[in-house]
Amino acid sequence: MIIATSIYKKTFMILALSVLLLSTNTSGQDIEIYVSDAGNFSNPPWKILKFDENGENPEIFIDTVLAWPQDIVFLEDQQVVLISNLNSGRITKYNSSTGEYIGNFATGIAGPTRMKIGADSLLYVLQWSGNGKVRRYQLDGTFVDEFTSLGVAQSIGIDWDSDGNLYVSSYSGDNVRKFDTNGNDLGLFVTSNLSGPTNIWFDANGDLLVSDYDGTAVKRFDSTGTFVSNFITGLGQAEGVDFFPNGNILIGNGTTHSVKMFDSNGVYIEDFIPNGSGGLMTPNAIVIREYNPVSVDDESSINNFEFNLNQNYPNPFNPSTKISWQSPVSGWQTLKIFDVLGREVETLADEYRDAGVNSILYNVNSSLPSGVYFYKLQVGSFTQTKKMMLLR
Repeated sequence: MIIATSIYKKTFMILALSVLLLSTNTSGQDIEIYVSDAGNFSNPPWKILKFDENGENPEIFIDTVLAWPQDIVFLEDQQVVLISNLNSGRITKYNSSTGEYIGNFATGIAGPTRMKIGADSLLYVLQWSGNGKVRRYQLDGTFVDEFTSLGVAQSIGIDWDSDGNLYVSSYSGDNVRKFDTNGNDLGLFVTSNLSGPTNIWFDANGDLLVSDYDGTAVKRFDSTGTFVSNFITGLGQAEGVDFFPNGNILIGNGTTHSVKMFDSNGVYIEDFIPNGSGGLMTPNAIVIREYNPVSVDDESSINNFEFNLNQNYPNPFNPSTKISWQSPVSGWQTLKIFDVLGREVETLADEYRDAGVNSILYNVNSSLPSGVYFYKLQVGSFTQTKKMMLLR
């Protein structure tokens, strides 16, 4: 028993050392913060600002062919960045390294606001005006359809729940509407306690968080749409949100021309980007860009940063373990758990992810028995499987 315990401890020490070395070897990711600045709203100056990982050293990344910019989406495998422009009805495309204008991604949109890539690898685009329906595009800019059966007036926030249902916020309607996986209207989900909702997102508990632009808070609603509490307070003209890997949250705050940082519990940390830094006036979109500067056209670069599924840690484990992997290209990535009979137990990831290093903390279902399990990564034609052991 003493010998077994000693071996067990040594195994953990070796695994811990391996993970430490691995994290050191794969720490080549660049982190940059991008902020869309709406300037004087329908009037310039408009720009996309870039900051370093500490919110410092601002520089103007894009200031051409903009018309009330709204959102920022990087397509790392194409080495481009997309900007939605409310005034011109266009989504413009730029070089993701230099910010140089390339051309139009899409035109004829009735005031494009928020953009987000869905589980179907399509770009979902909200419309501020017109019929207000959510539009879908292939990632080469080809129009697919108007996805939702019903329009949402001045739509500006979008996210999906764990079942794949789509939610869209209406700034002028002070509500959030729900659609099923086929775009059919399921009615209003949130109908009260909102004043100009902008960004929306679901947390790990399945609660919906909503930034209130004309209010002073980020508000929490449960899975039925019932108001629970204020998650973050002390805001003014809150718009633009993104998350660091450690759970810290960045939120644009228009009244102070700044970007504020909060921890995962909603506690204020600091003004991450202070008042007016880089000429910032009206933040309305924030992107924390984590990437490895790898070109998919550069074979030598890809060889230096290969596909790899790492061993989970700790292993054996109970009740949770971390699974990490790396991919040299952006694309649809799935990570699934199987039992020894090959039956799928759980899907941990099934979504578009950028090139780089990813990790997921797997919290085991309490009903899952002890035993050997397998986790499988698939990115395009690449697949890799590793074994892990759950000890109850």
